[in-house]
Amino acid sequence: MSQMQKKIMIADDDPGIVDAVEMLLQFEGYAVTTTFDGSTVLDMQDELPDLLLLDIWMSGEDGRDICRQLKAAAATRNIPVIMVSASRDIQESALAAGADDFLAKPFEMNELLEKIERLTH
Repeated sequence: MSQMQKKIMIADDDPGIVDAVEMLLQFEGYAVTTTFDGSTVLDMQDELPDLLLLDIWMSGEDGRDICRQLKAAAATRNIPVIMVSASRDIQESALAAGADDFLAKPFEMNELLEKIERLTH
């Protein structure tokens, strides 16, 4: 494990996905925070993650809007965002919203780890 533990925030309204990804990332040595509510992502103040795993469709929230707001704010502009969605055809709009990468559900855990590794180093 590296000296500084990387912090990953998972924002997804599917508890099954959150649990599985959280367990995997903790096993890999990451510090993980989770939220089922997209609006709480915008409330981040001091504990900014090193990477945000953001679901596009969350109850009442569009992850692309959240991503745009994060990328527009100086404090959160440089946090890499990987957007995830069950819909493969919205990758373009996710990237247009400022996402650094995109994963279609269901995704391979190895693919997720590779993307996280690339974006946090």
